[in-house]
Amino acid sequence: MSAHMIYDNVPIGSLIAWSDGTPQPPKRISRKLSTWQTRNSKGRLIQKQGERGVGTVSLPACFTLHEADFGADGVIAIRVHRTFSLESKLYFTVLERPAVVMVRIFDRPGEGAKLVHLAAHRPEAEEWLSRNGYPRAVLEEVSADEVGADIVEGRTAA
Repeated sequence: MSAHMIYDNVPIGSLIAWSDGTPQPPKRISRKLSTWQTRNSKGRLIQKQGERGVGTVSLPACFTLHEADFGADGVIAIRVHRTFSLESKLYFTVLERPAVVMVRIFDRPGEGAKLVHLAAHRPEAEEWLSRNGYPRAVLEEVSADEVGADIVEGRTAA
């Protein structure tokens, strides 16, 4: 699937894998393996941004995936996000879509909002929100229409 297909058809909260199509090198060749892993991994779709301009520079539409968190004792020290332009030559695969009962928690309303948590249901989302400081957070339930449209249009996860 192309980056355009992800941007146009895949809902926020989906788990997506990306690949450059090359085979994984042996683990003993750590430099090649590390380079390969940057171009072949997976993450959760947390944001879609349309084309925008900064001064005289035009930035193409893109989407961002949350790849990993690093930390200790329940404290996240580093978050790894990967942003892909719609012109990316990588191959993308939808591994999982959010279920109808799930609730997305965005950091703020409107354009440019990022998914900060995907809860299994509304009580869990409210409980998570009470423990984490997002004063402008927005809760959005995954609708049956959204999931139904994916099935009708043949966009079910593999």
